[in-house]
Amino acid sequence: MKTSIGLTEGDITQMDVDAIVNAANNDLILGAGVAGAIKRAGGPSIQKECNKIGRIEIGEAAITGAGDMKAKYVIHAASMGLGGTTTAESLRNSTKNSLLRADENGVKTIAFPAIGTGIAGFPLDECAKVMMDVVAEHLKGGSGIEKVTFCLFGQEAFDAFKQAHDELPE
Repeated sequence: MKTSIGLTEGDITQMDVDAIVNAANNDLILGAGVAGAIKRAGGPSIQKECNKIGRIEIGEAAITGAGDMKAKYVIHAASMGLGGTTTAESLRNSTKNSLLRADENGVKTIAFPAIGTGIAGFPLDECAKVMMDVVAEHLKGGSGIEKVTFCLFGQEAFDAFKQAHDELPE
């Protein structure tokens, strides 16, 4: 299981994967942080698709095209309301629902950021544990996803996810 979960430090918008995950709010407004980077790299088509989808529930995930990026899709993991905070439950649910959207759309490779750790204020070490556990559990359940990569910004995030990865059972 651990072999299908990877870690890298870098810019998620440059990942050569089928889908990247956006740390989204439930209004699907691409603002700052990861969402802002996706908006800049992917172009206006992503926000236009988000506008057509409209508001989703906190803990849900929606999928759009990826505009001008290498990825085919952006999966918007709504772990918070606009201007709100992320909870362990909303992080768990939005991660799980992102994986379900990926499976529904035939995604084989997907990259996640550290959802909710920016303006939403969720603790980095707890985020790493929650997300790593959800991904590992999902991959055990017969998913079509072949590789999940956590694309992390900064050494602190990388170290937190490396520790959570190392603690996964074999």
